[in-house]
Amino acid sequence: MLVDINEIASHLKNRQRLLGLDLGSKTIGIALSDIMRTIATPMEIIRRSKFAKDADRLITIITEQDVGGIILGFPLNMDGSEGPRCQSTRQFVTNFLTKMDIPIALWDERLSTVAVTRTLLEADTSRKRRRQVVDKLAAAYILQGALDKIARH
Repeated sequence: MLVDINEIASHLKNRQRLLGLDLGSKTIGIALSDIMRTIATPMEIIRRSKFAKDADRLITIITEQDVGGIILGFPLNMDGSEGPRCQSTRQFVTNFLTKMDIPIALWDERLSTVAVTRTLLEADTSRKRRRQVVDKLAAAYILQGALDKIARH
């Protein structure tokens, strides 16, 4: 079910984690919260293929890590409007919810990849290494923003 970010915690059991996703056209960056839901940690990147295969991998992670909800980066345009990528993200939610009933909250991800890339550049990270980690770090950036919001609510 799609839920508001301010309501997602009420759908979780004690000590259940949240999964953060940065949904791209070629990859899905994945981050995982700790059981107290205070810290987001980059986890892995799924190279996108068929939806069923991608969904199966996510379901495996959700089951193995006792995940109770998903924070999904929502790629709004800079002016706050929804474009084609938002439509694609909403379709992903619709399709995923046919495979697994889990609360999903959308989180404004504007500039998350830019912020992570800037941090990696400042750390003098090679182009090759940036390509390997940027999506899962963006997922952690998205998830951490949502965790901070949940903690303040």
